[in-house]
Amino acid sequence: MKKLLMLCLALVMGAGLTVAATKGAPKKMTTTVFAADVDCDHCVKKILNNVPSLGKGIKDVQVSLEKKEVTVVYDASKNSDANIVKGLASLKVKAEVKRSEPESAAAKK
Repeated sequence: MKKLLMLCLALVMGAGLTVAATKGAPKKMTTTVFAADVDCDHCVKKILNNVPSLGKGIKDVQVSLEKKEVTVVYDASKNSDANIVKGLASLKVKAEVKRSEPESAAAKK
């Protein structure tokens, strides 16, 4: 009986430590803007309806038809820019990471 009680106690403690370890790890959220080949509302809907094909850790996707941009917020520990570009390519949408202006150039304007 003591062995069974000790085994149950060890299992409960192990489960508690596992939950505490996963909750303590901070998620590194990343926002990336992609220049994308989106020409119509159908392209926008195709991206928004197939978010899982962009990979794991996706938290938010916004598509701007006017700017031809796709903005993706994702967990950097589960996904990367390269994987998202591949996911967009699987939807037949050509995209690349949009390079932003350096901070100093933006401040001069």
